Amino acid sequence: MKIISIILVIVVVVFISRLVIQNITTPTYLGHNQGLLAEMPSKPNAVSSQTTATDKFVSPLPYNGSTHETHAAVIAALKSMANNEIKVNESNYLYTVFTTKVLRFHDDVEILLDEQNKQVHFRSQSRAGHSDLGVNRERYEAFKQYYLSLLNNN
Repeated sequence: MKIISIILVIVVVVFISRLVIQNITTPTYLGHNQGLLAEMPSKPNAVSSQTTATDKFVSPLPYNGSTHETHAAVIAALKSMANNEIKVNESNYLYTVFTTKVLRFHDDVEILLDEQNKQVHFRSQSRAGHSDLGVNRERYEAFKQYYLSLLNNN
């Protein structure tokens, strides 16, 4: 019985350590390449407007005038959402980290402004765990609502 307890403790410690390391380590695959954001993971904890996986697809959003005006609207929408910190703010690309309230998990959100097609691409992925219980899709819907409300007010 003592050996089983020790093994159980070791398994729990390894599991928690792995979650913590995943959560604090910024992924190396972030960014964009030739107008494309990173591929989707095999896990169901992400959404993107640039994926062909129907269960992970979200629609790209329309531009709000010029690239500069669209960028300003994206910033305003992100600032209206709680618990995120913009890490990269380029003219056509933004990267922000959302932190969940209770367990302090980090989720990476990337937004790419496609000037040629006048679309705003969105990608959101949880760093830790397998499933996100729909959190990334809910985040997209909240972002979409804030962003589109800014377009409707102009």
